[in-house]
Amino acid sequence: MTEKAKEVTKEEEEKIIQAFKDRDWNEIKISDSWVIFKVMSEFVDGFEKLAKIGPCVSIFGSARTRGDHKYYKMAEQIAAKLVRHGYGVITGGGPGIMEAGNKGAHDQGGKSVGLNIDLPFEQFDNIYIDRDKLINFDYFFVRKVMFVKYSQGFIVMPGGFGTLDELFEALTLIQTKKIGRFPIVLVGREYWGGLIDWIEGTLLTAANNINKEDLELYSLVDTAEEAVAVIDEFYSKYLLSPNF
Repeated sequence: MTEKAKEVTKEEEEKIIQAFKDRDWNEIKISDSWVIFKVMSEFVDGFEKLAKIGPCVSIFGSARTRGDHKYYKMAEQIAAKLVRHGYGVITGGGPGIMEAGNKGAHDQGGKSVGLNIDLPFEQFDNIYIDRDKLINFDYFFVRKVMFVKYSQGFIVMPGGFGTLDELFEALTLIQTKKIGRFPIVLVGREYWGGLIDWIEGTLLTAANNINKEDLELYSLVDTAEEAVAVIDEFYSKYLLSPNF
């Protein structure tokens, strides 16, 4: 194990130890009160900056995707097309797929929103976010509220645990009717095919843990044109004008 790995392990162990540590009432009041006000400030900042953002689509995906990767280029194309069709673009504000989404929106003169999260690795805000639409968060759950509250659709590019978290958050909220039935578009059959097979074969058929109708909550596509077409088709019955 490397020295860096040992340091990380010690830090993680300390968090676990602290979770079991007895605290007196004064410590609890001071610590929890500070968290409450910090959470409130992040909600207020997000609500104020996004309240009048207009129709937007969130693009989720890996922070590790390089600029020369096909999925980076595809995310950029999708964002550009969304802007030309009247939508703004919201991303997690970091590098990789997020950067590609913001770049596509920025280059087309559309609204480019970045919901950045403070992480010990990978995450830093990219240069393609509108400066008045960059919001930094410490808490994932506050950030996720902003995604689902101000998005009218979700484009899910290949990504890791964070992308899966965002995908299933949106699916769960729509399935349970906590938010509207906004379109969810997974891009890349070769990447998402295994997950879809598991959802259909295990979750639905073998375990009966979801309904057959739940399979209609998402679409699976392979191209930028198909992804934007799903969004456009869903909103064809609404009057949607460009938001810039």
